[in-house]
Amino acid sequence: MDVIVERCAGLDVGKDEVVACVRTPGGSDGRRHREVRTYRTFTAQLEALADWLGAENVTEVVMEATGQYWKPVWYVLEARGGYELKLVNARHVKIVPGRKTDVADATWLAELLEHGLLRSSFVPPPAVRELRDLTRYRKRLVQAHASECQRVQKTLEDAGIKLGSVASDVLGVSGRAMLRALVAGEKDPEVLADLARGQLRKKIPLLREALYGRFSAHHAVLVRLALDHLEQLESSVAVLDAEVDKVMAPFAEARDHLDSITGVGKRAAECIVAEIGADMSRFPTAAHLASWAGMCPGNNITGGKRRSGSTNKGDRWLSEVLNECAWAAAHSRGTYLAAQFWRLARRIGKKKAAVAVGHSILVIAWYLLSEARDYDDLGQDWFSRRTDPDRRKDNLVKQLQSLGYAVTLRPVA
Repeated sequence: MDVIVERCAGLDVGKDEVVACVRTPGGSDGRRHREVRTYRTFTAQLEALADWLGAENVTEVVMEATGQYWKPVWYVLEARGGYELKLVNARHVKIVPGRKTDVADATWLAELLEHGLLRSSFVPPPAVRELRDLTRYRKRLVQAHASECQRVQKTLEDAGIKLGSVASDVLGVSGRAMLRALVAGEKDPEVLADLARGQLRKKIPLLREALYGRFSAHHAVLVRLALDHLEQLESSVAVLDAEVDKVMAPFAEARDHLDSITGVGKRAAECIVAEIGADMSRFPTAAHLASWAGMCPGNNITGGKRRSGSTNKGDRWLSEVLNECAWAAAHSRGTYLAAQFWRLARRIGKKKAAVAVGHSILVIAWYLLSEARDYDDLGQDWFSRRTDPDRRKDNLVKQLQSLGYAVTLRPVA
């Protein structure tokens, strides 16, 4: 095969060491020269690796995406500059079984790179990576908050306190005041119910019944710890929100464009920007972005038979937020995405319909970011407007006839 990259390097990255293979033009016999070196993953050693690659005039460097271990190597080489970095999916560069060593892996990567057989994965710029770390951690804290709320409800049920059957938000202002009183030792339902605020005061008679139970000392310990943990989580989320707003400033316009999509709120838009960035030139088309994100049907055809069309593994953080946005859009009124969801749900089920609507939201996001504009909804009647009137009429007549009706059509004047 032809050599596409004259001077290249393949890196096999592990937790403690990096094996680097550099391939350069050889001597008079025309053979390629290969040199392999091993470095520790300490920063000083990685800088020595960068010095060696620069001394060899390497133009392209490739490494596998191995957990979190590739990141320190990438960051040091990225800061040094002077060569193009490629991050590849480990599944795409499997070596021949039975020849698995770190040196063989590094050599194999270098050989694939020199022949132009590798496709680089998307690695966002530093500002987007920073935003991604913040939004992902915030999401985990929000999930921990939801889990802690469920633990409180479970403890109250165990104690026979049916607060959740009366109050829509057990951990609202009124609910927390009652729980703090319970933890402090107050057991009188009359006193506890009188702590209700706002609209909940209309339900005081029901609250008195709901707050009569067997709330014991060990329940008090569990609820007290849970309330303290919830307050700590809420404080941490508030700090992250402020930090995200600060880091989000350069991408505020992109966030606002995405916020105009049905079902996508401000926080969801921030998560989408954190995962795909604001520059869509990295993805030639919306289809490329959907494929990278794992939000499109899989392509598995052999022998003329189509096998499973389930979605591929992609960015699970992005998939989660797109599915949440899809469910939110499904409950909107008079919108294109809601019409699409319920039209598909009747045929393939709600879960698959949510994935399809999430795919549509991602495609819309690509166009909005590419063209720097807001979302213009097509309307809930988009599908009916596209349908041929005569064909729709025939389908409706057949449905009525299948129910046992004789149908006579007469045009309205």
